[in-house]
Amino acid sequence: MTAEQPTDLAYNPHLPLSQALLLPRIAIENTMPTIDGGQFAAKVVAGRDVTVTSKVFTDGHDKLAVRIRWRSLQEERWNSEVMTDLGNNGWRGQFNVPEQGRYVFCIEAWFDQYASFCYELEKKYAAGVPIALELQEGRNHVKLAAERSDGELRGQLSALHDELSSLLPAEQVALFLAPHSADLMAQADYRPYLSISPEYHLDVERPLAEFASWYELFPRSITDDPKRHGTFNDVHSRLSMIQDMGFDVLYFPPIHPIGRSFRKGPNNSLTAGPEDPGSPYAIGSEDGGHEAIHPQLGTREDFRRLVAAAADHGLEIALDFAIQCSQDHPWLKQHPGWFSWRPDGTIKYAENPPKKYQDIVNVDFYAADAIPSLWLELRDIVVGWVNEGVKIFRVDNPHTKPLPFWQWLIADVRAQYPEVMFLAEAFTTPAMMARLGKVGYTQSYTYFTWRNTKAELAAYFTELNESPLRECYRPNFFVNTPDINPAFLHHSGRAGFLIRAALATMGSGLWGMYSGFELCESAPVPGKEEYLDSEKYEIRPRDFTAPGNIIAEIAQLNRIRRQNPALHTHLGLKIYNAWNDNILYFGKRTPDGSNFILVAVSLDPHNPQEANFELPLWEMGLPDDAQTQGEDLMNGHRWTWYGKYQFMRIDPAYQPFGIWRISVA
Repeated sequence: MTAEQPTDLAYNPHLPLSQALLLPRIAIENTMPTIDGGQFAAKVVAGRDVTVTSKVFTDGHDKLAVRIRWRSLQEERWNSEVMTDLGNNGWRGQFNVPEQGRYVFCIEAWFDQYASFCYELEKKYAAGVPIALELQEGRNHVKLAAERSDGELRGQLSALHDELSSLLPAEQVALFLAPHSADLMAQADYRPYLSISPEYHLDVERPLAEFASWYELFPRSITDDPKRHGTFNDVHSRLSMIQDMGFDVLYFPPIHPIGRSFRKGPNNSLTAGPEDPGSPYAIGSEDGGHEAIHPQLGTREDFRRLVAAAADHGLEIALDFAIQCSQDHPWLKQHPGWFSWRPDGTIKYAENPPKKYQDIVNVDFYAADAIPSLWLELRDIVVGWVNEGVKIFRVDNPHTKPLPFWQWLIADVRAQYPEVMFLAEAFTTPAMMARLGKVGYTQSYTYFTWRNTKAELAAYFTELNESPLRECYRPNFFVNTPDINPAFLHHSGRAGFLIRAALATMGSGLWGMYSGFELCESAPVPGKEEYLDSEKYEIRPRDFTAPGNIIAEIAQLNRIRRQNPALHTHLGLKIYNAWNDNILYFGKRTPDGSNFILVAVSLDPHNPQEANFELPLWEMGLPDDAQTQGEDLMNGHRWTWYGKYQFMRIDPAYQPFGIWRISVA
């Protein structure tokens, strides 16, 4: 009986010589951007440069040649680019990903014998050391390179060898070190001790995946009478205002037929009147299920017209994908094997103890009858809405559905339609939220909703900028949702809403708000982070011109975002010193430094706050006494700053934040 041999050559506690001889001599480690050693694809935006870093090293002092190789999975031909030696074994390189879809890259490294020769030759020649033998060695390098080459390259290298043989030592040194000689030798390099890293995947999505402003509304509430159900046609009246506020994604909760069994009444009551509309999350009735449209909203043709009209206003429609059913959903009769049933024959409805959702039931993804028919049906539902022009899906509670299902569904849909994006509405453990990003979700809801103090916000903003979250997790900072009326807003007044809007719009490239936020709606269910008279259970008309609204401020915040590339992502955010625990002060700048935005937000909605603070002159390569220009991006006021240390005063009665663009005077 022989012992089983491990398949991984990189580690074996009883390594035989035959396997040791096969191990790579060059180490390639800590390559980024990667996730979990390449198990998942890192997120990238189309049209951007991908910066790759790695630690590459070997024994001895030989010079290494290190290159990135990459290609789209749709192509067979590899591209390559030389990486730059940063010192201390660090290497960096870049390549561009022009289109949406999957890409793959790897790093290859080998002993660059000619570069090693040139390095030693230059050092010895400069030190006055005899180099006759080195020159002979160099000519031999060129001769061997010519012999292993063909065609034009062989001729060029032979000519180089002949020329070297006819020159004086100093002239030979100059020719050996000439860039043209190095280029010819690189083309003929046989790449000794070649090592190749594993292949790492990139998920390349369109720019809207990283930079977008979301606006959520219930189409049924776009009406002037709570007794008249709003329609898709009514939503047309809101498109111009939503566009003018600077939003580019218009998101609807489920638009499907709503069940009547156990329908919820106002304020989540268990008894609904005959005219109560019910929760749109109780999906399915005799009018259809997830593929259908609630009849009171309009027809499929009405929906198509709305999608087209929204596009004319620069808006994409996002739909809710909620995998749950009312007890009237057609699937319960057509596919009873897709559900869980109790011992008494009744169906098990949804629960999140102590909460109970009597109006909905969940499917069982691993029921014998559900594999693969349920999975395929759900995939086909998504594709069906994609064919109606919907390219963005906000997914309800994805953390309560199997991760393998999402990994398969998202990859399968995006293989056909790489422009499709998925937003995870998952308020759960950090590991699960990150994992949803890893398995393919484009964007994610976040803990931002409950981060209020300076310490909490600074720590969270910093965490989102660090690995592994920076590679797998794009945070969408929703300031409120139909489910969440944040406690901070209950009694903070108009200033509180402006504080949260500034933090969201400046903190991330992605942010969203639920209709009513611009009107500073805050009345809660007593003792809960829920809206009183919640729109989830009733039709709620609004006067969007009501006094005290913050529509103009939201429009300006979105305008500032669009005009400043530094704000197009959550990445690159840095916390700076402002000596007051009630003022969060941070900055963002583009990689080339051409756009630098500073943001100071008072976290106190009731009282003026003051602070001494530092201008980050060191990041601009300026001394501490330098002059810089400041511009208030909310009102256009300009001034000159003198030196690093400055003073601010923020009054919430006027504006609880400052957004400044800093530039060299």
